[in-house]
Amino acid sequence: MLDSIRQHRRFMMFFVMLLIVPSFVFFGVSGYTDFFEQETDLIKVNGKAITAQEVDNSAKRQSERVGANSQIAQSLPFRQAVLDELLQQRLLAFAVNKLQLRISDQALTKNLATIPEIKALYKPDGSFDNTRYRQLLANAGMTIEQFEGGQRFDLMIQQFVTSAARTELPAPKIANIISALYESERQVQSIQFTAAEFGSKANPTEAELQDFYKANSRLFETPERIDIEFLVLRADPKEDAKAFGEKADQFANLTYDQSDSLKPAADKLKLSIQSVKGVSRGGKAGLPADHPLNNQKVIQALFGDDALKNKRNIEAVQITPGVFVSARVTQLLPAEVLPYSAVASEVKRQVTVRSAEKLASAAAAERFIAAEKNPSSAAGFAAPIWVSRNKPANLVGPALDAVMAVDPGKLPAVISVTNAGSGTTLYRIEQVRQPPAADAKVRQAQSQQIQALAAQAEFVGFMSFWRNEANVKVINPLKQASAGSAGG
Repeated sequence: MLDSIRQHRRFMMFFVMLLIVPSFVFFGVSGYTDFFEQETDLIKVNGKAITAQEVDNSAKRQSERVGANSQIAQSLPFRQAVLDELLQQRLLAFAVNKLQLRISDQALTKNLATIPEIKALYKPDGSFDNTRYRQLLANAGMTIEQFEGGQRFDLMIQQFVTSAARTELPAPKIANIISALYESERQVQSIQFTAAEFGSKANPTEAELQDFYKANSRLFETPERIDIEFLVLRADPKEDAKAFGEKADQFANLTYDQSDSLKPAADKLKLSIQSVKGVSRGGKAGLPADHPLNNQKVIQALFGDDALKNKRNIEAVQITPGVFVSARVTQLLPAEVLPYSAVASEVKRQVTVRSAEKLASAAAAERFIAAEKNPSSAAGFAAPIWVSRNKPANLVGPALDAVMAVDPGKLPAVISVTNAGSGTTLYRIEQVRQPPAADAKVRQAQSQQIQALAAQAEFVGFMSFWRNEANVKVINPLKQASAGSAGG
């Protein structure tokens, strides 16, 4: 009983912490690119690995705790969440040890007294029953040293997280920020100068097209491609798991031992050799999502030196539970620049678009100069609309930021915003107004949201420092669980 309470407390604490920091991606953990460590190693923190087996075991325990079935425990999203939690635990443990945080005996005793089972061990005279305490822990499979050590660690983590997530922004200031940034409205008019409008005026000469082709030949290069043949071994739903396991071992051994051909494995296991031509490092367009050539591990292996240079079978890859694939390269087609005659139409399209964009930009610049000289004139601009950060209308991204950044003391004003690939838009800001005061409950909710975001940002920055200190290194990606790994 005591163990379950302790586990529940720790789980809930980390759950709350994960709410503060929704994803460890904020810490910069990304790009699973290094495969030079143990295959079962997923992430290293201060040189110590979190392994796939640890994730599977933890996923199984947590799924059992919440009454989830084995399928959920084996699912990639669930296991990824477990890995994120293990990573945060390791990183926090590193931080508190590095900081040499300490919990006094007095603080520990006070915390233990909040646990009902331990509180009940105090006698009417105020003394503590150490014998029953030791027995209670023994029944839970722990010594006093183990239990109190865990409690001290939990308190250190709690102390660390609380201090890291604290924001110093006072509520009145937050309310002012909300009012200024989100509720303030601006009257805006616009003129668009799009490349599409000037497309008919862009008439590049043949010489210009040829020059563009020569200067940008890489744009018209076909990627390196391979022709391949492959075998797929699929489990029969009616097949015994043990029998399929033996068949999978045969498949792996035959394709590896006789690596110059897939035929021995095909003949032995009565499989059909399939072929696909023109596969690039990005796969083959038009293939279904579950096709073996949509599996990045298969593609990476096919473009490895052993497969490309020696034309050997790649080692059998399990792409999903009950599905294995092996393949070999039959022909390598190197990257090549397509001749001008084959891409002439595409060259003309690209040059025309670029020319149209330049014409649109030049027209916008000319109109902008005139508008700057006489910003009070709204001639040519569209009908005015009111926008705010809460209600941006059709303004998004850089356009909204630019409009809201204009000094309200210098209106009317005209600004120019370039939209890459489409043209330029001029915005005329006429006036600023403050809408009626927002509902108090709405204002309070916004304030709380800003506080939470501020706390999150502070926590992320704080933990990012410790991530670097602990030299967090992603070794291998978390893969789909094999059958029975987590639920077994």
